[in-house]
This record gives sequence, structure tokens and C-alpha cells, in this order.
Amino acid sequence: MPILPTQIDVSSQRWCDNAAAMDRALDTLHRQLNRARRGGGDKYVRRHLDRGKLLPRERVERLLDPDGWFLELCPLAGADIDGGKPGAGLIAGVGLVSGTECLVTANDSTLQGGAINEWAVKKTNRLAQIALENRLPGVSLIESAGADLMNQAQIFLPGGNGFRDLSRRSQARVPTVCLVFGSSTAGGAYIPGMSDYVVMVQDQAMAYLAGPPLVKMAIGEDVDDESLGGAQMHARQSGLCDYLAVDELDAIRLGRQIIADLDWEKLGHTPQVADPPRYDPAQLRGIASADVRVPFSAREVIARIVDDSDFSEFKPLYGPTLVTGFATVMGYRVGILANDGVLFSESANKGAQFIALCNQRDIPLLFLHNTTGFMVGQAVEVSGIIKNGAKLINAVSNSTVPAITIMTGASYGAGNYAMMGRAYAPRFLFSWPNHRIAVMGGEQLAGVLDLVKRQSAAARGKAVDEAQLGMMKQMLQGKVDLESTCWYATAHLWDDGVIDPADTRVVVGLALSACHSAPVLGTTSWGVFRH
Repeated sequence: MPILPTQIDVSSQRWCDNAAAMDRALDTLHRQLNRARRGGGDKYVRRHLDRGKLLPRERVERLLDPDGWFLELCPLAGADIDGGKPGAGLIAGVGLVSGTECLVTANDSTLQGGAINEWAVKKTNRLAQIALENRLPGVSLIESAGADLMNQAQIFLPGGNGFRDLSRRSQARVPTVCLVFGSSTAGGAYIPGMSDYVVMVQDQAMAYLAGPPLVKMAIGEDVDDESLGGAQMHARQSGLCDYLAVDELDAIRLGRQIIADLDWEKLGHTPQVADPPRYDPAQLRGIASADVRVPFSAREVIARIVDDSDFSEFKPLYGPTLVTGFATVMGYRVGILANDGVLFSESANKGAQFIALCNQRDIPLLFLHNTTGFMVGQAVEVSGIIKNGAKLINAVSNSTVPAITIMTGASYGAGNYAMMGRAYAPRFLFSWPNHRIAVMGGEQLAGVLDLVKRQSAAARGKAVDEAQLGMMKQMLQGKVDLESTCWYATAHLWDDGVIDPADTRVVVGLALSACHSAPVLGTTSWGVFRH
């Protein structure tokens, strides 16, 4: 395949300004991640350690292969939201356990005793989708006080999805191993109950639908924790516990052995030998525009992600604002769709055809978002922008090969839909720190409000209250600007995490590897294309 040329001058003022802005955004990212990793704070971390327990992240680290990897997912879910905590009190990601790619989750028991909040439920439901779609065995490291009862109305109904999903994964022959390190109470007791394999730590793990105080209140029975739901009881009497561990390290050893005994085989394609890009991926920090209104070259991004910077472009002279073509990333074949400007009819038609070709050849898709959406105006409406845009959305909606989406810049309006945004269920979706997402930009939306209010006042024969209109515009723009940041998006689980642009190749490669645990099968069946 041809080598992509590069025109980047890393000494230019534009590149340096972009890189400086990205460094500031990455500082924000690292501060946010450090907040999430502190759990409940020093006091509760110390209390946990004083009880002789491993910290939740230490449990995850010891479970994973020493020479393996861990792609953390949704680490900032719930951050800066009322009732939420950074990471939602749940550590999660895809990593290697005994050489097998698994979805690993762990309650952060230093944070409110590992109680499940609204955002933990939403995160759990997203993780369940990832495990099932990608055929990833699960390992759940449980220590939780159960549901946060003060917010039960937000938890109860969606929380039931988690138990349903455990059963559906088991039915689909995608097993879950549950390691119980502490309390697993009320609804949380159904996590080991619906897992395929259960390990419990003696003298430490407990599972019961109601603890001793509630049992006393409900039926007047006096009972202690161990007799009611201790590991020994479940191993010897109830049968809930399959393996009784002597301590936490033994539980982790047993969990790794169970995964090894699965003898798991990936059903997707085998990766080719991969050469790194010819251009430094760290240069992406200065390529990405700090101001998403300023365009940057999609090909420069591709050149720093794909193997050996090799890219076989498809239809390069037609619909040039959507770059399409074939490459490999970490040895895995991909079809790439990358925005190089606003979407026109030609871009949409090209994209729909390219998606069909990739499905025909069972090739996964990689979408690189940076668009303000579809072109508007009389000329493009007459030429069929709606029906042509619908073709692309039709293709995106019905494509069955795995898709990975990276938000590299703007993702506005229907452009988000056409480029496999969250609503279209890509297997994985990550954002760069400069990413902005909304129906339209705050300035544009405020401008629309201005026009509507003036036209409405003119129709009524009244003068515009300029002071009131100015205040409304300012408030609207501020609200939209706040709600369109990557931080707002990732907190609300609109993505699976914010990443350093320099890590994009590795993140995409790991995501592709996870996708190939399942069969990679395309389709030739589509909805009606309007011509």
C-alpha cells in the first residue's frame, strides 16, 4: 500500500499553540483520573488497608498477567455530576488474564463501601454490552454494600439489567467468574448467584439478601454474618460458593486458574505482523486543533495511527471531505472513514459504498470524527443532501462488522450519527481532550435564537428587548459550551474514556484485538436506499 506523505512542521506556531493547548487539556485529564483513583480518600483507604485487605486496584493488578495490558473503560463516568463520583465507584476495563482477554470489573470498596450508585448502574450496563458483543469472559471482583438506598429510585429498575445481562452472557457461552472479597448484599448477592463460577474468601466474604439487622427486623431472627451468609456456609451448605479461598491472593489465583481452564479461543481474524507508523504518534498533540472550528488534515492523523503509515485510499477524488481507505492497525485490517471537512452528498454516497465493501469483506471499521455535520443551503437541498445523508446513516445503522469510533475534534448534528456516534452502538468509542459534541456550537445556537426572536417580534409588530435577548443568548451559549465538552460527555457515558491522542494507535489496536474475540462477520442486507 502507498505510504502517506506528511506536511507537518512541528516548529510552526500553529503546531506549537495546538500542542500547548493539548498539554493543558491532558493535565486536566490526569488530574481527573487521579481523583478517580483516590477512591474514598486517605481515611477510607487507610481503614481498608488496616483490615488486611488489598486495595481494589491492587486486586485488579494481581489478577492481570504481569506482562499483559489493561484498557480501562469509562474511568470518569459520573464525575462532577450531582450524586456521582469519578469512575462511579467501579473500576473496569479489558485486560489479559491467563492470556485471555477478559472484561474485568471491581467495586471500589473504599468509596461508600462499594455501594452501587446511579452512574455505577449505567456504567455496568455499558460494560455488559461490551462483554457480550465482543465475546469477552468476565471477572467480577466484588465487595459492595449493595445499592445506595438514598437514590434507590434511580437504581432499582435499570439495576435489574445487570442481572439479566449476566444470564444472557451465560446463555451465549460467555462465562463470568465472580471473586467475592467482602460483602455482597441484597441485589448484589445476585451477582455471584448469576455468575458461572464463584470464589469466596473465607472469614471475609459474605453474600445474603438481607443482613442480620434486616433479618431481625423482618422475621425476628437473631443470626450472625457468618451463619447467615459467610463463605464457609455457602461452600458447605448453600452451594453458592464453588471455590473457597484461604485469603485474597488465593482467590485471585483461583480466578486466574478458572480463566486458564476455559481454554478460550478467539473466533476473529489473526493479526498480521505490524510495523509502527513512520511518523511519531506524539505529533498528534499538535496536529489536533485547539479550536475545533479550525480544520486539520485527516490524512495526517491516519499516518500516525496505521501500521507503517500505509494507507490504500478509496475514491480519493470523489467526495473529498470524507477520507476512506484500507489499512492495518497493530496488525488488524481496518476500513477507515475520517472527516476532512463538512459532509456533502458525494461524501455520504462514498461512505455508504465503502461501509458496504468492508461488510462484504468482513473488515472492521474505524471512524475518525471531526465534522460540523452535513452541508446546508438551497443548492445542497435540491441536490438531495437529505436522502444521500440517509444512505450513509442507513449503512452505519445496519453494518454488522465491529466499529471503533474516535472523536478527534468536532462531532456536531447529524454528522455524529453518520459517523457512528454513540447512538449507533460502536463496539468502542473514545475521545480526544479537544473533542466537542452538540447539535451545533454554542455561538451558532445563540445566533439561531437571535434570528428566531427577532422574526417573532417583527411578526407581532413589537420591538426586541435587546437586554433580555442578550442575556438569553449568553446563558444559552454558556450552557451549550459547557455541555459540549469531552468532560461532560465522558461523565455522562457518551464515550468509553478520554485518551491522549498519542495513545490512539495503541487504544485502537487493543480495542480491535478485543473485537476479534468474537467472529467478525459483515452483512449484505440493508434498509431501503432512497435514490
